[in-house]
This record gives sequence, C-alpha cells and structure tokens, in this order.
Amino acid sequence: MDLVSTVATISDILRVMRALGRVPFLPPAAQPYADIDAPLPIGHGQTNSQPSTVAAMVELLEVPVGGSVLDVGAGSGWTTAILGRLVGPSGRVIGVERVPDLTGRAAATLATLDMSWVEIHQAVPGRLGWPDGAPYDRILVSADADELPMELVDQLAPGGVMVIPVASVMHRIRREESGRLMDTHHGLYAFVPLIL
Repeated sequence: MDLVSTVATISDILRVMRALGRVPFLPPAAQPYADIDAPLPIGHGQTNSQPSTVAAMVELLEVPVGGSVLDVGAGSGWTTAILGRLVGPSGRVIGVERVPDLTGRAAATLATLDMSWVEIHQAVPGRLGWPDGAPYDRILVSADADELPMELVDQLAPGGVMVIPVASVMHRIRREESGRLMDTHHGLYAFVPLIL
C-alpha cells in the first residue's frame, strides 16, 4: 500500500478531538460530564474511554494520512470518528462493535459527520475484528484482552501497527515486513474486557 508518509502527531490528535467534541457520542445522561477526563458510561456495561487514554493510544498508533484502520470495540463511535478525521478522505476506517444498540447509535452519529470513508459494522459473534477488510495499516483495540489475539494480528498488514491492552498492559505491536512481531509495553490501563 502506498501511504502518505505523514503520521498524526499529538497536536493533530488533540485538535481533532476538540473539533469533534465528545457530546454527540454520549447518551444524554453523560453529556454534562463530557469535559471530564474520565471514562463515561454509554450503556450495556460499556464506556466512552477517558480522553487522555484515547489520545495516548492514538499517538502510539502513529495514524498515517491515507491509511486503512480497524477500530475494534468502537462503542459510541468516538474513536472511529477521530481515526476517520486523521486518515482523511484518502483513507479508510472500519469500526466494529458487538452491542447492536451501540452499533446503531454510533452509525447514526457518524452519519452526521460526512465521512464517507468511515464505516461501522456489527461484530460477528465468534469472530474478532473485520477480516473482510484486511489487511489494515493500523488496528486500535479499546478492550482488554487476556492474551494477544492472533486473529487480530493476522489482519495487520506488513509494516502495520496495533495498539491493544493485554492483561491491563498497553501493547504496541508492529508487524515488520518480514512478518516478525515487535512488542513494546506502554503502561497500565483499565478497560472493559475484549469479548469474542
């Protein structure tokens, strides 16, 4: 894949997060708390992640303009929208969510943002990610896995990067062109569990 070499910096990420805001992605009861740097409930035991955590994860992801990105555990669609703004119209973002009500609400919110290159799909039971769209240059996982899910690693393009919490530790997985995986750790985080 020919990618523009530009990758999102933390200032790009924060600018996009401010421009999008958090309110449209939250249920009414949580909207008054949108400016608080904390995870907020969105229903069904799921949360809209803490903004500082989202910024840190997306910075680790090094999102390229024009890239192909998979967002696993899309929830409210907020991170899917952030990723969509960062890759731009020459890119592609696919968000996947397992809770049908959240998928529907996220799709409705994303539809108001005029980003035709961003999609959200209902997760298929027993299957992680969205293999139909693979390979991806970047994969963001916003749920805690017990162990590194090779089913998602297999959807990562050579040279691609996945950011995922595994047993509460944030991992940055890079698949080298040779296929070898480079795994670095980036602190402790609390997330809802990744469920197949």
